[in-house]
Amino acid sequence: MKLELLKRAVESAAAGRPAALVTDLKSGRQALCQGSDFEGNLTPGDAVIAAARRALVDDRSTLVETPEGKVFIEVFNPSLRLMVIGAVHIAQPLARMAALAGYAVTVIDPRSAFASGERFPGVELSTEWPDEAMARLKPDRRTAVVTLTHDPKVDDPALVAALKSSAFYIGALGSKKTHAARLKRLAEDGFKETDFARIHGPVGLDIGAVSPAEIAVSILAQITATLRADRLKNRQAA
Repeated sequence: MKLELLKRAVESAAAGRPAALVTDLKSGRQALCQGSDFEGNLTPGDAVIAAARRALVDDRSTLVETPEGKVFIEVFNPSLRLMVIGAVHIAQPLARMAALAGYAVTVIDPRSAFASGERFPGVELSTEWPDEAMARLKPDRRTAVVTLTHDPKVDDPALVAALKSSAFYIGALGSKKTHAARLKRLAEDGFKETDFARIHGPVGLDIGAVSPAEIAVSILAQITATLRADRLKNRQAA
């Protein structure tokens, strides 16, 4: 049972589905949590079920004290990913910072002179057009997408692909005027106000950032705040 549930938890995360393995440390009994479903030889109580769901939101394994003893909840979340459209100056510090924060980063730019190993050592690079790259990479709810080129021929196809996906964060660099023109083009492609609300534009928290590194900080901070929004709500409600 233990090996089978562990295997399924790992496979679930690899397939993009969050899972939590709940283990009663006294009896050794276990349950696998996937969405609203629990299975295994352990029947967790309401408090443990709530803790498992909270652990998945917090992206953190945890130990829970119950009247029957300690229960360990091990989180198996899909990997966090960041797709950066445009191998520009801001992308360089953003890729490094995001990698330190636990993201698997892919920089996408059809201009191979920009998307080079010399400029982005150790970073996965794609010189495909963004719509082609994203069709292959399949952004999901553990994926953030940021467009940085200011070029509609590059940014717009990426935004269209991102809006059609379940990406948890979509950001687009540019002034308010640039963003308004961007939304007008997307409206012509059939997107609505509910779609526009998903796009953070101009991208990043307003911290008065000037340099590429500072702008990268503001972007990663906004990505983090979006990712952890439920955790912040739980903390405020506690």
